[in-house]
Parts: sequence; C-alpha cells; structure tokens
Amino acid sequence: MTQPEIIPFAEGEAKLDWIGLTEAFNASHKLPKAEISDTLLYRGKDTMLSRAAWIDGVGALVKTAMIFPDNPTRGEPLIYGGVNLYDDVNGSLSAILDFQLVTKWKTAGDSLLGALTLARKDSRKILIVGAGTVGHTLRAAYGAGFPDAEFLIWNRSGDKARAFADQYDKTTAMDDLEVAIGQADIVTSATMTSDPVIKGDWLQPGQHVDVIGAYKPDMRELDDTALTRGRIFCDSYDTTIHHIGEFMKPIADGVISEADILADYYSIENMTRQSDDEITIFKNGGGAHLDLMTSAYILDRWRNQ
Repeated sequence: MTQPEIIPFAEGEAKLDWIGLTEAFNASHKLPKAEISDTLLYRGKDTMLSRAAWIDGVGALVKTAMIFPDNPTRGEPLIYGGVNLYDDVNGSLSAILDFQLVTKWKTAGDSLLGALTLARKDSRKILIVGAGTVGHTLRAAYGAGFPDAEFLIWNRSGDKARAFADQYDKTTAMDDLEVAIGQADIVTSATMTSDPVIKGDWLQPGQHVDVIGAYKPDMRELDDTALTRGRIFCDSYDTTIHHIGEFMKPIADGVISEADILADYYSIENMTRQSDDEITIFKNGGGAHLDLMTSAYILDRWRNQ
C-alpha cells in the first residue's frame, strides 16, 4: 500500500504559482459537478466546520476547521484544522496537506480567478479591505494576476493598515474607506463583519468588487445598495445562495432574487463583463470543491515540480 504524501506549508508553497492555480480551477470546473457537504457544529462561540467534496476525475477530500475566537488572546491561531485528500480510483489516502496552505491558496486563488474573469483588463489600482492574514494573501495573489497594479489598504485600525503597507512596494495605507473605494478599479474585501462595511453609494462605474469574509448566515460585507447597483456572480450557487448572509438576507427581504446571481464557475462562459462602465460583484464562498481542486493542484505540483 502506497503511503500518503505529507505536504507541509513552506515546502508545498514553494512549488505553487497563482496563475497555475486559476488554470487548475478552470480545468476542474469542466469535469462533472462536485458532490459537496458542509457540517457546522457549535460549542458556545467555538465552531467546527467540516467540508467534504468529491469530483469524478479528481478525487475526494475532507477538510475540518476548528474556529476558536479566543485563541488569539492566548497567542494561538484563530483556526486549526486538517486536510485529507483521497484517490479518485481506489479511495486510498493520497495526501495529508497543511490546512493553512490549502486555505490560503484556495481563498485568494478563488478571488483572483473571479477578478481575471470579470474585472476590466486595464485595472491598475486595487483596494484591499482588511489587513489580516487573508489581506496579505490577496496582496500576493492579485499582485501576480495584475503585475502593473498599485495597491491601497484600509483597515479599521489605521496602524495595522500602515504596517501592512510598509511591507510592500506600490502599496499605500488609506484612512478613509469611502475615499479609498472611490480611487479603486478593484475592491477586494476580507473582513469578519456582520454589518456591511462597503456601501453601494460609494461604488464607481467600472469597478469590480470581490467579497470574501462572510461565511455564515449572519455575515455580510456589502449593503443592499451595492447589490442593486452591480451585476452579481459567485464561485458556486450551491455554497453561497442558501448558506451565506451576503445573499440570504437580501433575497429574503426581496432586495434581489436568486435569478439576479447571473453565473458561477460551473457556468463561467456566462461570467462576462458587458461594458467598461458596469459594476461587477463577485462573492467568494470558498466551498469544499475548491479545497479539493486546490489540494489536487498542490499534490500534482508536489509530485511533478
């Protein structure tokens, strides 16, 4: 019996590139649609999120995240977890992958594919909302996809935004979010807010807006006006429409309908910008099928690079 590959963070990441991952996403979405299942268990404010996916032609995966909000006060990561990847032919365990490696590359690669598909090709100024771990990953991913771009960073804590900007070339900290949005061609947001932080009245013609942070029914980053001003897309209907507050509440309130979410990656041929003036909105839901696609890409690079 072949032993599974053990893929740690640093050694695995050294073999990866952002454009290669988006190409892997495109190829995997042409295969039979993924079977997916999410399970959420709670203990007070602690959460166990288990995500499973199976794609004929790729394999199967189980990824478990333990989200403990008090961990940072103890000097520990907010999230611990593990990823198991199973062989498509015989079901054997192919690889055990570092949880943070898979999550990092899945999350930002998902958003990058959306931006490469929907944003104006001449986009040159990118605003990152949120200076946390995901914000840094977005700086790397968007920097690879839009190598000529300048970056803006906004965070509720201005000191944290300035510290972020100091780590990168062509990156400027912004104190006023409305002003920052007004200057951007692309807005990518990764906050943990339950109350919308991005106001539709601030959006400008021609912008692409990528929202990542909301992952539960009570979480939103966009207000209703933003959703009514833009053409809306997502990575997966199955993991967003009935699962995440970004869509659930506006649909329940009659602000938008399911039909207003025009395409996902399984219908990427319909994910198009119709004019340079329209606003495009992309919801990154980050389902287990994308964890599976990312893990399969990592394993392929691990074995072949």
